[in-house]
Amino acid sequence: MSNGLLSDVLARNWGWIVMRGLVAILFGILAFAMPGITLAALVLVWGVYALADGIAAIVAGFKMKAWPLIVVGIIGIAAGVATFMYPGITALVLLTLIAGWALVTGIFQIITAIRFRKVIQNEWMLAFPGVLSVAFGAIMFARPGAGALAVVWIIGWYALLTGLLQLMLGFRMKGLSNRLAAKPVTA
Repeated sequence: MSNGLLSDVLARNWGWIVMRGLVAILFGILAFAMPGITLAALVLVWGVYALADGIAAIVAGFKMKAWPLIVVGIIGIAAGVATFMYPGITALVLLTLIAGWALVTGIFQIITAIRFRKVIQNEWMLAFPGVLSVAFGAIMFARPGAGALAVVWIIGWYALLTGLLQLMLGFRMKGLSNRLAAKPVTA
């Protein structure tokens, strides 16, 4: 992708980056205000998802006569039921999944920042949240059982910091949009 096309894509989509930042900040504030509810909500939402996905997989498996899909559905329903019966264990597993997600997304944010470094100034605003994500994921993998509520606080700080950086990046991209719009069109 050429620098001109990258600039255009960034300029047209700055609002989505700002929206991501606002959502992250809101989630961070909620994590601080209600840490126990935040963890419980994460676990319950995952449990509902596992149940719904399991039911859908079983229905699809019967309709397609695909027994492996039926097995996947049974496993999904079992995981959903286990979530509601043993939320503490589910929380530990979920926290491990969050750690993996943070690690992978952080790596890709860093790669994206490196790719965009010739197009935008202060690409560190994109790279730094990636570094935070990698650090957060590594800490979560190293000590997943150190305390679920403490982890929610870490999630809150992570969400707040990355949200603020995304806001800064989004408004920087809006400035790029304004500069591109002000350029005279050359034929």
